[in-house]
Formats: sequence, structure tokens, C-alpha cells
Amino acid sequence: MSLILESQIINDYLIVTDEVDFEHHLIAELTIKLEASSQDQVDFIKKSYEYVRDEIDHSWDIQSSRITCSASEALIHKEGICYAKANLLCAILRRAGIPSGFCYQRLTLGETPDTGYCIHALNAVYVQKLGKWIRLDSRGNKPGVYAEFSLNEEKLAFPIREDYDEVDYLTIYTSPNAKTIKALKSSTDCIEMYLHGLPNQL
Repeated sequence: MSLILESQIINDYLIVTDEVDFEHHLIAELTIKLEASSQDQVDFIKKSYEYVRDEIDHSWDIQSSRITCSASEALIHKEGICYAKANLLCAILRRAGIPSGFCYQRLTLGETPDTGYCIHALNAVYVQKLGKWIRLDSRGNKPGVYAEFSLNEEKLAFPIREDYDEVDYLTIYTSPNAKTIKALKSSTDCIEMYLHGLPNQL
């Protein structure tokens, strides 16, 4: 599997945006805290990933109606769906000067294709020590869903089932997909959005 860069300009993976708002003081403070407890850059990436995975609840898992979008909103409220959590992890990494971007999968919404499909967001980060990009899924673990940090073999939350018409998009985007952000900003209830308002293709 070869990941594809949307941009060959590495600084495009370091920009601040409305969603990746790493200039927010809480993100700056968290980044400093994580850096202080890390042995090196790889350890910092791992700690940042595990913080977002474990300390920020997935809104569906806690059955919350709140919708967060930007990195700072996810951090303030300590919750969000994968789109918001991906924004937060990207923001922390970029705040530390580590190039990071967005990747996507097309998954069944439930266990089988008849439940419909949704677009799932995760991150890619450039590991300078290895000179390569790796993908990380900070969605949050639960029974049946287990992702972890790995430099070599991907350990993402959801294996792609091609016979279910699921898709692994290999492009690393510089900014969040517009359809995912529109879903967050045009909805008022997270549970309703999760069931009926998520995009089903890029």
C-alpha cells in the first residue's frame, strides 16, 4: 500500500485553518504538556495520538447530541466524532511543527451494507526519523474496535471489507474534506447526524 500526497509542498501539511485551529491557547498548552512528557518526536506523536484516542470521547459512543467541529471545540468539550477528533490530532501535531493531514475510508454505517455507508476520517503523520508517513486512527477504542500506535504495521480501527464495497482512500489531504465539515456545521443533533447526515462518499 502506497499513500499519496495531495501536495508535494510539506508546509501545506503545517497550516492553521478554522478547523485545525492550533493557535488556540488550550491546544498550545496541551502541546507543551505532551512535549514535556515525551522522550523524542516519535514518543510525542504516540502520546498525542493516545490522548485524542483515549481522552476525547467519541460522541456516538457516549450517545451525546453535542456536535463539535474544530480542534479547540473537541478539546474544550472532550468529545467529537471522528471528523472533530482528526482535526484535534492534526492541530496538536502541527502545533509542534510535525506535518500531518487527513485520510478517509468509506465504511458501512452498521455491520452490513444494508445499513448504508459513511465516510470515516483518520490522520496521517510524517515521522521524520523514518522518513515516511504513517496513518493513525484516533476514533477511540471499544469492544470490537481496536486501534493503536504503530510505526510499521497499520493498526487502524476498521479493516476494509472490499466485498462490502468499503473503500480505503489512500490520499493524504492537507485539509479536512468539505463534505465532512458541512455535515458538522449544518447539523444540530449529533445522534441524528450520525445516523442520517454523514457523507457516504468523498
